Amino acid sequence: MRNKRVIPNRTFRVSDQIQRDVAELIRDLKDPRIGMVTINSVDITPDYAHAKVYFSVLIGDAADSELALNEAAGFLRNGLFKRLQIHTVPTLHFHFDRTTERAAELSALITQANARRALDSDQ
Repeated sequence: MRNKRVIPNRTFRVSDQIQRDVAELIRDLKDPRIGMVTINSVDITPDYAHAKVYFSVLIGDAADSELALNEAAGFLRNGLFKRLQIHTVPTLHFHFDRTTERAAELSALITQANARRALDSDQ
């Protein structure tokens, strides 16, 4: 039986590198549907076949950006082939990350609750 040498945190390092490289490659895209996009995180399957790329949009429509990025996934994957030194470059699947929206909503709810508590304690 062959001994496979397991490199600790390799998946994390590869996903971080993909995140950096995809962020650079997106700058080269000329599609006007893609607004100001920030790559938040990348999740890779253990066999490196697929990668979920989570992004947020500062300017532009999230649905249009997601559609355009998924259409450009082949171009971006080709760019990753040239940059990464791994055997299998994953297929990219882009998903809009709603974490920042949820955080803002929760922050607003907490602020409202604190304001109500302050009003109740004054009475």
